[in-house]
Amino acid sequence: MPAKEKTRCPWCLKFEQYIEYHDTEWGVPVHDDRTHFEFLILEGAQAGLSWEIILKKREGYRKAFADFDPEKVARFTEKRLEKLLLDPGIVRNRLKIYAAVNNAKRFLEVQKEFGSFSDYIWRFVNGKPIVNKWKTLKQIKPTSKESDALSKDLLKRGFKFVGSTVIYAHMQACGLVNDHLVDCFRYKQV
Repeated sequence: MPAKEKTRCPWCLKFEQYIEYHDTEWGVPVHDDRTHFEFLILEGAQAGLSWEIILKKREGYRKAFADFDPEKVARFTEKRLEKLLLDPGIVRNRLKIYAAVNNAKRFLEVQKEFGSFSDYIWRFVNGKPIVNKWKTLKQIKPTSKESDALSKDLLKRGFKFVGSTVIYAHMQACGLVNDHLVDCFRYKQV
């Protein structure tokens, strides 16, 4: 079936990069720590902004944040952080940039405690994706009891920019929750 004939979640139809993201990544269960770290940085950067902005700057984030290597990001110096504040390839928000480095350090602590960040985060959904059966975008809530619990635990561990709405978006992106609409061609695939 040609791409244009497929039924998709309507939120992704604004531009080709959005459609590609929806069709190949969004909602696919992630068990790779580096991908989880990438989405923690990107979702934190998105707080108060649109995902469209962040998606368009994704390559800039990849370059600025050492290809999302948490060990490298955890070692960023003050000088490097100040340089990032001048980088037009990312959202130049001091709190979000500094939070990314803080979160890299916390991420490494979680890896040490649980063996992997993936093992840690999947515990909040009992190891398998929550499959919702939404028919319209209006039915999808911005948080859940699982995102509330995960957010609370991350905050307790010292993470920043991990409120329940940000964490629910992370859970959607990384497939802990399947929030594709039931008539979307990706619903059954993920």
